[in-house]
Amino acid sequence: MATNKYYEKKSPKKRFLLIIGIFFFMVYLFLGLAVIFWKDFPINMEFKYRVAFGVLLIVYALFRFYRFFKETPDE
Repeated sequence: MATNKYYEKKSPKKRFLLIIGIFFFMVYLFLGLAVIFWKDFPINMEFKYRVAFGVLLIVYALFRFYRFFKETPDE
């Protein structure tokens, strides 16, 4: 049976970093969507700047997600 590194048991440090990575991905994604779609956004910005800022946050969330799951050499 072939083993896959994603199915191996992870150390507590790797599990913690996985949870933190997923958590912050979701935070940035939610924040980007909230900036775009929240009608009564507390910061007074024009709509086009809110959309640009929200898209920037979403792109940053996707970048973090990609970097987190990118193949890296084991230490």
